[in-house]
Amino acid sequence: MEDAQKVQLFEHTPVPKAVMKLAIPTIVSSLVMVIYNLADTYFVGMLNDPVQNAAVTLAAPVLLAFNAVNNLFGVGASSMMSRALGRKDYDTVYGSSALGFYCALLFAALFSVFYTAFHTPFLNLLGADAATSGATAAYLKWTVSFGAIPSILNVVMAYLVRSEGSSLHASIGTMSGCLLNIFLDPIFILPWGLNMKAAGAGLATFLSNCVACGYFFLFLFLRRGKTYVCISPARLKFEKSVMLGICAVGIPAAIQNLLNVTGMTVLNNFTSSFGSDAVAAMGIAQKVNMVPVQIALGFSQGIMPLVGYSYAARDTGRLKKTILFAGKIIMTFMAVVTVGYYIGAGALSALFMENPAVVAYGTRFLRGLCLAMPFLCMDFLGVGVFQSCGLGRNALLFAVLRKIVLEIPALFILNALFPLYGLAYAQFTAEVVLSVAAVIVLWRLIKKLEREQGKQ
Repeated sequence: MEDAQKVQLFEHTPVPKAVMKLAIPTIVSSLVMVIYNLADTYFVGMLNDPVQNAAVTLAAPVLLAFNAVNNLFGVGASSMMSRALGRKDYDTVYGSSALGFYCALLFAALFSVFYTAFHTPFLNLLGADAATSGATAAYLKWTVSFGAIPSILNVVMAYLVRSEGSSLHASIGTMSGCLLNIFLDPIFILPWGLNMKAAGAGLATFLSNCVACGYFFLFLFLRRGKTYVCISPARLKFEKSVMLGICAVGIPAAIQNLLNVTGMTVLNNFTSSFGSDAVAAMGIAQKVNMVPVQIALGFSQGIMPLVGYSYAARDTGRLKKTILFAGKIIMTFMAVVTVGYYIGAGALSALFMENPAVVAYGTRFLRGLCLAMPFLCMDFLGVGVFQSCGLGRNALLFAVLRKIVLEIPALFILNALFPLYGLAYAQFTAEVVLSVAAVIVLWRLIKKLEREQGKQ
């Protein structure tokens, strides 16, 4: 089945228009996701209890680990689908989407069972102590024990839908759950509502993810026969070429995420030694910093279907224009945001908690974290291109460089040189190096494709 509208978008629409049509819904969706994450922090912060806020921060690495499954089957399958669309290989498109969906379902169920069975060692690993373990466990009960399946499936289905160019519907599905979460948070968290505190934030997240999944199932049912995304069990075939294609991109993306979890766990363990005020402040700074970071990530994810399609179709000129246009737009935006964040760090931190100690910590943390933004966006763009083109090894190399070689060692060194406050500058240290590497590798990739095209 060939969709003329999708072919027009991927092959003939001017690059700036095509990029914006694909990227803007993804960016908006990413922003709404950040806002709903900030809502957890904001409403839990209204309790003015650092222990409750610390619980949400300490639980973050487990929720971030969901992205290992999302990346393995969401990024892997969507990359395979986009490249197969570029080759007009529609059987592979259908098979990739079915395999990605059912494998994500299986792994989400295993994640839930494994955490529930070993939750006590998990809490110790996360850095929870006698003061914070109860609240952290209550939050994770809803978000992981009950919530792993809907949380993972709604993200994976968004990737699959986005891969065929339906960015708007992918974003609507994601946003439907996020907006519901924002509405439910105060009702479940605050004393005038159910007064569940951090556990209430977890319950709101669980319910909102269920609604998001419901949207995607309804979308696929109504568009059956008109969409390239297929989750029919009849399409589930474990073909070697499809599995290898998904894993070639998905496994490096999953490893990248697990390394991010490792880095966050190391950071939280260092921070927790300075008390719950410092942990709460670091959590606030990280979530405020995630707003522009998610814009950069959303932009790089939004253009992935166009990059993957152009690469598979060997349209090097369109691929080059897409990368250059995306780089100019996102770099300019992130540079402006960095200046604003650095100047307004104190005011932004004070939005989430009235505790003077937490605000003071958060201000200094946010100023360190925001310096990485302009460099981070180039790193994201490079990794997004690698994943789109099936170059999983390049993406894996960048992940290892980011965490193992650069950021985690920087956490140890900077914390030793500048106790606590040096932790916020570890990401900046890593991303300066990676942004330069991304520009070099992308340039070489384009030149290689141009030479190959010239020989044809």
